[in-house]
Amino acid sequence: MPWYPKSEIYPEYRGKLYCREERNGVTIQRSYVWIRPQRSFRDRGLFEVSFVVLSFLQALRGWKPDVILLTIPGLPVAVPAALLSWVYQVPLVLNLQDILPDAAVHVGLLTNPKLIRVFEGLETFAYRSATKISVIADGFTKNLLAKQVPAEKIVEIPNWVDTNFIKPLPSSPNYFRRDYHLEDKFIALYSGNIALTQGLETLIQAATHLHSFPDIAIVIVGEAKALAKLQAYCDQQSATNVQLLPFQPREKLPEMLAAADVALVMQKRNVIAFNMPSKIQVLLASGRAIIASVPATGTAARAIQTSGGGLVVPPEDPNALAQAIADLYHDPQQIARLGQQGRQYAEKHYAFEEALDRYEQLLTSLISQRSPLSKTASFS
Repeated sequence: MPWYPKSEIYPEYRGKLYCREERNGVTIQRSYVWIRPQRSFRDRGLFEVSFVVLSFLQALRGWKPDVILLTIPGLPVAVPAALLSWVYQVPLVLNLQDILPDAAVHVGLLTNPKLIRVFEGLETFAYRSATKISVIADGFTKNLLAKQVPAEKIVEIPNWVDTNFIKPLPSSPNYFRRDYHLEDKFIALYSGNIALTQGLETLIQAATHLHSFPDIAIVIVGEAKALAKLQAYCDQQSATNVQLLPFQPREKLPEMLAAADVALVMQKRNVIAFNMPSKIQVLLASGRAIIASVPATGTAARAIQTSGGGLVVPPEDPNALAQAIADLYHDPQQIARLGQQGRQYAEKHYAFEEALDRYEQLLTSLISQRSPLSKTASFS
């Protein structure tokens, strides 16, 4: 059942173990998951177990698929997916959006040695049982090859962005600037997830170095509970030039992004190298100049630099981040150039149609080559 981003099941889906619905001609089967706004270790475990068990039973009640496409995280669901591949004797495509447990261990979310070994075993099982593994960036490929995953199993397909929906728009007139009294400001915007890996405290510290520029506003858009914690930190740092705002309706996303003079991507220095924030594609498509406070050797930095759509500064360095914002504040021509280059790159490399074609080619090739079970899954 839908539960993101508030970590609670949407009202219309509550009280149901299973449901079936149709959207745009697609039949969707849903199952209950255990989800709580404040997730303890126990709650995280129950979330995984509830989905593993209930989704498997729900899938058995459905139709026989031609191919199974499984998105990870999380890892435990690889077990029922492999079983379904065996039951139906169909190919299994594993779509990696993150690599676990590497990412969780790297940032300190997973520290118990026994649990780490369990998740490493699940990871190995997931890779062996998959017919193909689609990854979203080259950093993922390098990680898998180092783990002895056969190169022929791996297919790189970047996450896409709808470049017809997310596109450059004029910054004025603009509802976001008007509604939040930002009409005359130079806006440095961060919008998205606020968690352990983002390190938005660095952005707030950078804001304190920009008080001499009264026209510059640091705007952070995110989930309400996370914003409350950041507000306390803003008060502590006397960061009066930071404005914290709630998530906007999806249909207003292009206009919200257009309100920004520069867009921000934030990571901590301990973020694992292959991490690729999905917001990068969106920001490039919006034609906003990007300042990325990310590790220089990581996938995110490489994507920004290759696109020509932004600047990369060292992570957790508020002085460098403030300087980059101030530099672009004084250089509107560079802002325009970065935005144009980013948009062109997004149209060429991250367009929805391009990614969709590549997924279609992958899935149809597997269906046409369908082979006995011994060739589609290995449980050794």
